Amino acid sequence: MHLLRLIRPLNLIIIALTMYGLGWYFDPMEGCSCTFVVTDWPFLWLVFSTVLIAAGGNIINDYFDVRADRVNKPQRVIITKHIKKRTAIFTHWTINFIAFSIAVYLSWIMDSFWYLFIHLFSINVLWFYSMYFKRRFLIGNVLIAALTALVPVLVGIFFYQHNLSNTEWYNMELFPFNLDGSTPRIILYVSLGLAIFAFLLNLAREVVKDMEDVEGDKKLHAKTLPISWGMQKSKWIIGLILFSAICAAGMFIYLIEAFTFMTVLPGIIAAALILTAIILTITASSKKEYRRINHCIKLAMTVGLLTPVYWKIISTYVQF
Repeated sequence: MHLLRLIRPLNLIIIALTMYGLGWYFDPMEGCSCTFVVTDWPFLWLVFSTVLIAAGGNIINDYFDVRADRVNKPQRVIITKHIKKRTAIFTHWTINFIAFSIAVYLSWIMDSFWYLFIHLFSINVLWFYSMYFKRRFLIGNVLIAALTALVPVLVGIFFYQHNLSNTEWYNMELFPFNLDGSTPRIILYVSLGLAIFAFLLNLAREVVKDMEDVEGDKKLHAKTLPISWGMQKSKWIIGLILFSAICAAGMFIYLIEAFTFMTVLPGIIAAALILTAIILTITASSKKEYRRINHCIKLAMTVGLLTPVYWKIISTYVQF
């Protein structure tokens, strides 16, 4: 039970849902005789290995965070209190070894170096982030946000390669897009659009978490954004990042030529949640308030990343 809490299962479920949701959207529409890639073993291995790396990252993060968590979140300390440090580090490396082995296998069968490179990059970034970069000025926030953005990118790479090798898929329609060009172009467009959205929201969320943990970080002589520039300036930066996320989502919606209320409804909900987070940030001063902002941003990111699932559902069951 304590190990399950350590790997943060809810976050892992969101990652898996995001990947399977986007994969389901990229799969053939009804009436196409192509096979469904999202149910094939290679895609399952890709999702599983990505979830494993995220789980390993959560473990190593808590491993190096024991001292700070005793101040910031004493009730949530697991390593040293319920799980020995050597057990945690052994579990971390075991999980990463399995994930890396899957990446080697995927790169071999898919004839692509991307899976091996991204998995190896992610494992190393999570280690150095937890050990050093987490408490440096902004760089740790950017790294974690970039890793979050890689989740839809991985799915995009997988389906882009599969699409190019299948001529029947090449000009398959993807609701609600009416853009000129082939399906591979739209796959990359959607994946990169979601990646930018996830990057900006997670970057803001990481700064909010630093504001929540500022007391413990000071005792470790950290140089996070709130400590270096102060809480007020950090609030302005969070607001700017969140507003940029709304602008990015708006640009993405604008480029969809099939613009209707039904197609952009998730974007409207996400924008409302982001605006709520901005308003809450202005007056926030306690850990409880920063945690509420954190949850609001996470919910907005989840809504945005699951938008392709919504598109798939309404294209199947709603007549336009």
